[in-house]
Amino acid sequence: MKAVIINEFGTADVLTYVDCPKPTIAEGEVLIRTSYTSVNFADIKNRTGGKAKGIFPMTLGLDMAGVIEEAGEGSLFQKGDRVIAFPKSGAYAEYVVASESLVFKVPEDVSFEKVAAAPTVAFLSYLLTHQIAPIQTDDCVVIHAASGGVGTMLVQMAKRLGAKCIIGVVSKQEKADIVYQLGAHHVLTYEKFSEQVNTYTNHQGATIIFDSIAGHVTEESLKCLAPYGTLVQFGNSSGQAGMIKTSDLHSSCRNVKGFSLGTTRALKPAILQEVAQPLFEMLKDDSFQIPIAQIFALSEIQEAHRLMESRQHQGKILIRL
Repeated sequence: MKAVIINEFGTADVLTYVDCPKPTIAEGEVLIRTSYTSVNFADIKNRTGGKAKGIFPMTLGLDMAGVIEEAGEGSLFQKGDRVIAFPKSGAYAEYVVASESLVFKVPEDVSFEKVAAAPTVAFLSYLLTHQIAPIQTDDCVVIHAASGGVGTMLVQMAKRLGAKCIIGVVSKQEKADIVYQLGAHHVLTYEKFSEQVNTYTNHQGATIIFDSIAGHVTEESLKCLAPYGTLVQFGNSSGQAGMIKTSDLHSSCRNVKGFSLGTTRALKPAILQEVAQPLFEMLKDDSFQIPIAQIFALSEIQEAHRLMESRQHQGKILIRL
């Protein structure tokens, strides 16, 4: 089978399109023929050594959509089932192995092409907005990196949940249009964004802030977080740590929560199974969009990674096999 591997950490040039043996399954696993995978920012971190351990050769890729090729005796899955999954050893391959606990059968009335872009961004966004910081109708929500894959999901979920004010923050004003189209009331750039959030909220501040960037963005977000508000830190795309003082929290009754979909997949996969059905119901709705920035072939993976790193895209970057 064809796959993409790396033998060292580095730039996109280390991604190599090669022939590899087809993997085999153990008990509790299934073999899936890949139809689509995607590029997530965590793949960039893993490729450059920011998150992954140096066990080479390594296959990257967090999620995929495809068709069951082989399942064990007594499995809930059978050959031909359409599924999305989080594979155990990377998704940039024609065939992958996944634990059954991280495989989700796609209902026949849900578009396979649409759900192919959904695994990481939709599960993450759903959990953030429904469990980690449940959005209420009186909330003012700030969403960082609002034109990206997760950001576009968060904007739509905040709208569906009836947030009274949705503020997206983007790296450049050219990215604002898609965020407005999906339901944001205001779209800001990062220059003095906390001052503008305070202005739009009559200096009350945002009640929920979703932050995947960290560093100074986290620090400045605290300047516009309302009393009793929640800042959810779920990523580190800046590569920098943000400093939070305890004195910024206790007297204002504000709180900071951390969340990782990767940790949840590893330690509590049942949580994902619990939300899969309502998530698929949401994806059936034609008004719920998953914007696609561009679709590449697996052999074009270097170009796909360069687009992700450029931060010039809006929406998901897909790989079609």
